[in-house]
Amino acid sequence: MTNNQLFENTKVAFQLKTDSELERAYFLFKMISHEPLVRIGTAATNFALKAHLPVEGLIRSTVFDHFCGGVNEEDCLKVIDKMYESGVSSVLDYSVEGKETEAQFDAAMEKTLKIIRFSDDRDAMPIAVFKPTGFGRFHLYEKKSQGKSLSADEQNEWDRVVARYHAVCKLGKEKDVEILIDGEESWMQDAADILVEEMMSHYNTDKPIVYNTLQLYRWDRLDYLVQLHKRAIKQGFKIGVKIVRGAYMEKERERAHEKGYRSPICDSKFETDRNFNDTMKYILENINDISVFVGTHNEVSNYIAMNLMDKLNIAKNDNNVWFGQLYGMSDHISFNLAAAGYNVAKYVPFGPVKDVMPYLIRRAEENTSVAGQTSRELNLIKKERQRRKLDD
Repeated sequence: MTNNQLFENTKVAFQLKTDSELERAYFLFKMISHEPLVRIGTAATNFALKAHLPVEGLIRSTVFDHFCGGVNEEDCLKVIDKMYESGVSSVLDYSVEGKETEAQFDAAMEKTLKIIRFSDDRDAMPIAVFKPTGFGRFHLYEKKSQGKSLSADEQNEWDRVVARYHAVCKLGKEKDVEILIDGEESWMQDAADILVEEMMSHYNTDKPIVYNTLQLYRWDRLDYLVQLHKRAIKQGFKIGVKIVRGAYMEKERERAHEKGYRSPICDSKFETDRNFNDTMKYILENINDISVFVGTHNEVSNYIAMNLMDKLNIAKNDNNVWFGQLYGMSDHISFNLAAAGYNVAKYVPFGPVKDVMPYLIRRAEENTSVAGQTSRELNLIKKERQRRKLDD
């Protein structure tokens, strides 16, 4: 099978799914493909949870179990071990959103430290992740990004944010667990970028442990990476980056329009794709200085990465290159890449059912807006159902 046909193998793609799990996946993607149904389902779910109706069991057995690993780390172990038997690692992602208090930020840090310790003796979990706003208030990052001076209380608060980053990155280095730090909205990202670079200069002296996220629907990110690369060479540290297309497009465009500044988002999908692929090429051509986690569900970008690695003589299992997709999506990419010998990790969201619902709702809404993604999933599931019928 040539590189460019790799993702067509549905037997490998769905090897871990029982017939009933395959049927559930078909049902879910069929639902997600209808925007009105997603809107109605979202509203009904929110209402049911707020009204404390007994729906958690139903949610758990359908959408939750398809897109999430479990309610806590131990609960995820079955999923983690099962995937690892097929060569796919896991990045446990505590997907509880919208926290605002110091106690909640400390709890998020403790949760991340626990995941790193939990990962330490498991080959299946070489990577951990956290969100900048999991460790500090959005408004604080925003104020820092605008270059405004902080009050004494705010400075103390910021010092605690910095201390949380250090605690996590230090333990990551001690345990040899790589730390991915997610990207967020552009108007708070500058402060996060500066802080993550500080972590890289501390902890990436021998090899990349700390990874920043570049959202490449932003037209300025390749230039940012080129400048970061120059600083890293000068200061003697390695760069780790996760590259994604991005998750806040509508919000970014609306704010830019409202406040009258140039949108940080590329003008078209074509430009975003080109920006993503150009950035990936820059990284792979500088693989001795920059390690990459290629986070994409885009088949073309994955093929381009594989072909570039081949051309640049980068071994498939070189630890400087990882591919990643979300649990419950694009199994045809993840499992076929792993079967071909590449480093692959699934982002595995977990947390209490009720707390993870905002994440799941966002995932469903994003899926309805990604042209072709859901229909591709459906076609592959149909193809696999057909293949199993013929095999019986």
